[in-house]
Amino acid sequence: MKEERYTRSDLLTTPQELHEKLGSPNLCLIDTRPAELFARGQIAGAVHFDLFGVSLIDTSPAPLRAFLFMIHHLLEMRGVDTEKEVVFYEENSGVRAARGLWFLEYFGHPNARVLDGGVRVWSEAGFPVVTDPVSPRASQFKISERRELLATADDVLQSLNRENVAIVDTRGDDEYMGRNIRAARGGAIPGAIHIEWTQNLDANGRYKSVAELKAMYEKVGITADKEAIPYCQGGYRSAHTYLALRLCGFPKIRNYLGSWGEWGNRPELPIEKPWEKR
Repeated sequence: MKEERYTRSDLLTTPQELHEKLGSPNLCLIDTRPAELFARGQIAGAVHFDLFGVSLIDTSPAPLRAFLFMIHHLLEMRGVDTEKEVVFYEENSGVRAARGLWFLEYFGHPNARVLDGGVRVWSEAGFPVVTDPVSPRASQFKISERRELLATADDVLQSLNRENVAIVDTRGDDEYMGRNIRAARGGAIPGAIHIEWTQNLDANGRYKSVAELKAMYEKVGITADKEAIPYCQGGYRSAHTYLALRLCGFPKIRNYLGSWGEWGNRPELPIEKPWEKR
């Protein structure tokens, strides 16, 4: 029986649950790790799709449509359709798997999950990996886009200084404090609350319990009565925090897909420099 640690525990799966479903035609299992790790061994039946490096730095309408069309096509090439349960995994409960889940939720897929703890927890549970990967079979994935789950630069700009919106900076300390500048400008979106995405995980690489997550976010004013807009550099780590807040039952969360890769490179958009406040 699944350990009920989360308000939305249906968004995660355990090694035991996944093992029981292996081989089912109703399962689409996607390994999001780098190709070299996939080649060394994967969960039986998994297809490979490394979601890292597939980024968007312009969320204006035309580039956004083209980017989402590409992602939708790549998911179809991995066999994703609405009739199958889709499970994403990596080494632990990391950003690649969370990004996969966010994409599917955005596209309106009804049954997407992350293997909590990833391959590490899978192996610790005594389940094997194999080195004979399957060939993916393309499918037709009919989508119903959920625009309310995505934030563009314009959406974020219109949300500044609103008391009912919490902008969450999920980057590392060096990025937030301007010691590691990965765009034309260093800094943060004005009013953003900084909680690095790694704080969502426990020592075993699993998501913390809902009690721990809620306490952490509520302590800094990120509460379920607000709309949360997480961002990072390219929409990866922010997808991880999106999932963490979904696990807590937050009803309104939008992932800023362009993140600092867009915001920091657009000189007309306002920034603040957190290090000047200390």
